Amino acid sequence: MLQNMTEHSNKLRWVYDSENNSDLTQRYEEWASDYDRDIVAKYGYIGPRVTTQQFERYVPKTGKVLDAGAGTGLVGQELYRLGYHDIEGMDMSPAMLDEARRKNVYGKLHQMVMGEPLDYPTNNFDATICVGVLTVGHANAEALEEFVRVTRPGGKVIFMLRQDVYMERGFREKQDDLEFSEMWQRVSVTKTFKALPIGEPDMYHNVWTYMVK
Repeated sequence: MLQNMTEHSNKLRWVYDSENNSDLTQRYEEWASDYDRDIVAKYGYIGPRVTTQQFERYVPKTGKVLDAGAGTGLVGQELYRLGYHDIEGMDMSPAMLDEARRKNVYGKLHQMVMGEPLDYPTNNFDATICVGVLTVGHANAEALEEFVRVTRPGGKVIFMLRQDVYMERGFREKQDDLEFSEMWQRVSVTKTFKALPIGEPDMYHNVWTYMVK
């Protein structure tokens, strides 16, 4: 059971080991109430702050933003602090969305599953941001196609991605394919950094920024 896992890295591993989306959702349902405390205080999570700093470089404060895989709303909280006030979020876990709702930074929140078609119109957002979901046992590279679809031409898709996941789980090929197909154009990629310096001290991440064409 989750409550018996006391080592810092165990809850992360426990989530990564989910066998399917149903399993993943259930594990987040159990973790939701303690997630913010664990992920920030115990694991040193800086992914939302680093990614939103990049986001601010490329997206006007007036933009309509999708927080894809919003979780408990840590990214939305950072965006709101930076001056973004037109934010919608989606996540597969109702309990995580309940935590996000309590932060009072989202205009709308929806239960959806990344990797499946998103229930948003095409060209609906000025920018899409995704932090902490493109990782082991979570959304696959196909999710990037939906980010492109729901973001307007000229809009930005900005996401944090673990280096090993980029290299080994189809993201490098999908990102290159979307660029070759002129669906998007790469704007920037950050230097590597440790998004979870305590929880995953050996794992490195980058933040990628693309412009939808």
